Order: sequence, then structure tokens, then C-alpha cells
Amino acid sequence: MSHQPRLLSNCEFVGRLRRSLSIARKARCSRTAASASECNSMTRFMDLRAFILRARVLKLYRQALRMTRRAPVHARDELRQTVRAEIEKNHRCDDKQKIKFLISEGLQRLKGLDEMLDMTGNS
Repeated sequence: MSHQPRLLSNCEFVGRLRRSLSIARKARCSRTAASASECNSMTRFMDLRAFILRARVLKLYRQALRMTRRAPVHARDELRQTVRAEIEKNHRCDDKQKIKFLISEGLQRLKGLDEMLDMTGNS
């Protein structure tokens, strides 16, 4: 009689995956002798809203970097540095409302930059 493995439900699979990731992170923390606060922050999972906001921030950052390619050659490096500085300035922000505001402000600034580049003939 052959024994076939039982298929896991989605909930069981996710639960086992989280447990195994948590165990792996704890083991990594103990191997590297990291502080307890670092290990605790590593084992926290991002909630769905935070994950989506993070994805939106990364999308905005990529759009901004792509936009710098359209800028005149002499201004590209400075523009890239400005984009990176703006992102890094707020990278520790945990307030979701502020993050949403910063994303909308960034999109408006990108739109303005796009219009300016169109007017100067850089496309």
C-alpha cells in the first residue's frame, strides 16, 4: 500500500511557511550574535497595507530614476542624487498617512518634471 502525502490547505501552508521563516531568522540572529532588538524586528511580518505602501514607494522611486534618463546629460547626476536624497530622508517613516502624502507629493513633482522635460524637448 503506497502512502500518498496529504495536500496542505492554504492556511496550513502559510502557517508552516511563517514558522519555518521565523525559525530560520532566529537561527540567523543567534549565529551572527545580533542584538535582541534586531532579531525581534526581523521576525515581524509586514502587514498587507504596509507591503502595498512599500511597493508604491519603490514604484515611485523607479519612475523617478527612469525620468532622470530624459534629463539633459549635465543634469542627470544631480537629479539622481536629489531623488535618492528625498527617498532616504524619509526611509524611516512609519506613519502610513504621511507615507501616502509623500507618495502623492512625489507623483505631483514627477508630473511637473515630466512636463518640464517635454517643454524642453527631452523625451
